[in-house]
This record gives sequence, C-alpha cells and structure tokens, in this order.
Amino acid sequence: MGALLPIFVDILLPVFALVGIGLVVGGRMGLDPAPLAKVAYYVLAPAFFLDLLRRADIETAVVTKMAVVMVVTTAILSLLGLVAGRLFHWGYSITAATVLIAVFGNVGNFGIPIVTFAFGEEALPLAGVSFLIINFAAFMIGVTTATWRTSSPGRALFRAITTPTVAVLPIALVLNVNDIRLPLFADRAIELMANAMIGVMLVTLGIQLAGMERPRLTTSVWVASGLRLVAAPAIAATAAALFGLSGDPAGVTILQSAMPAAVFAALIAIEHDLEPDFVTTVVLISTVASALTLAATIALLAAV
Repeated sequence: MGALLPIFVDILLPVFALVGIGLVVGGRMGLDPAPLAKVAYYVLAPAFFLDLLRRADIETAVVTKMAVVMVVTTAILSLLGLVAGRLFHWGYSITAATVLIAVFGNVGNFGIPIVTFAFGEEALPLAGVSFLIINFAAFMIGVTTATWRTSSPGRALFRAITTPTVAVLPIALVLNVNDIRLPLFADRAIELMANAMIGVMLVTLGIQLAGMERPRLTTSVWVASGLRLVAAPAIAATAAALFGLSGDPAGVTILQSAMPAAVFAALIAIEHDLEPDFVTTVVLISTVASALTLAATIALLAAV
C-alpha cells in the first residue's frame, strides 16, 4: 500500500484535483456542462490532436501493433458485456448499456494526462494515438449497440468518421509526412488551444459529475465497472504479450485500457434513451474507484 501512495499523489491527484474543482464549482453554482463540453469537443480537442500528431514521430509498426491490441481488447470487452447480460438475464437495454460502458473508457480527459504523468512527456504522442484508436473502435461498437433498434451501422460509421478529432487526422498526417510548417500565427493559435484542452475537459468532467443524481448500486453497476477497471487492462496486457507489443507503447496501451467509463458514454445513453441513469451511475462509481485501480495498474506496470 505504501508504494501506491506516491503514485496517487504524484500522478493521479493532479487529475482528480481538477475534477474536484469542477465538482465543487459545478455543484455550488449550478453550472451547465454542455457549453464547456461543446467547446472542448469541437474546438480544443481537434486543436490538441492536430498539434500533437503533426509533430509526432512514431514508427508505423508500433502504431499498427497498438491498434491491433486495442481493437482486440475492445471487441473482447463487447463480447463480455453481451455474455454478462445473458448470464444475469438483464434484457436488451441493460446489456446494450453494459457493452457501451465496457468499450468506452475515459481515455481523453483522464487518460492523456495520467499517461503523461506516468510515462513522461515523450509518451504524449502514444497517448494521443491510443485515444484516437480506442475512441474510434468504441464509438463504432458503442453507438451501433445503442442505436441497433433505431438506426444502422452505416450511420454509426459515418458519425465516427466525421467526429472532429477523427476529421483532423488526415490533415495532421499530411502536415507530418510532408514536414509542412504552418504560419507562425496559426502555429501559436493551435498551440494555445491545444494547451487548454486537458484542463477544460477535466473541470467539465467534474461539473458533469456534480449534476448526476444519487447512484443506485446494483449488481449490473458493479459488473460493468469491473469490466472497465479490471477486465479491460487484463485483456490489453494479454493481447500486448500475444502481439509482441512491449515497452512504453505496451504500458500506454494497458494504462489507457484501465481508465474508468467515459462521460461520453453517458451522453450517448441520454441521447438514445439507453438506461441513462444506469450508465451515469457507472461513470460515477468507476471514476471514484479508479483512484485505487489506476494506482495499482501503474504500480504493476512499473514492476514489470
């Protein structure tokens, strides 16, 4: 336990502190997280990934292995969600919501700063790449599951491709591959917006959590939280070993897989009326519990 305390204080506490600020301010002032969330989603996040990926220098082979490990992990998690639903006789709605939670980890506003604190600034491009891959796979599976009765997989694919952070990917790759430099004013504007993303997203997460109702702790809540916090990193670690992913890329992939349920999963659940109370409860419980599970995961990665 003594080894976990420095990890929590030095790596996790800065992140939880900003979430706590949003929680307190949001609760006392009754703030609406929607405007901040939209700014982060449509402006700051695309700027962050454009700035990150146009400068990144990552081997194609490493990115390919990371992608395989993360896609395999996401696919297995979705199957485990379906198995859990069948095993506990939850019915379509709770089962679909469990799949949504299982595949949607908070790899952005939680994952990126925690990975950076745990592995150093040089791991930031790896964190960014893992964010894009995990979110794309999760969006495909999660939204398809949530909209299966009312929409089509083709529409889910279109929505995934046209999300702002994915849409800037081709631009970033063109700039990176051709070593194109932007005008100084544009470069500085993008960098300023990129630097604002993590802080704004963490405070926004706190404000969103402040607006949640009192959680109802059921078996399905604990199972869904367990899939996110325990099963996901275990599957990612096994897949990394099987596909020969090692070093920091493996560590980043495993740690990103260990993140709590994303608030974005709750937004999808609300939009499609897919057990929103259940999903938001898992987001809250898994976020709180991740203070311990993430510290343990980081300690295990450091010991390997």
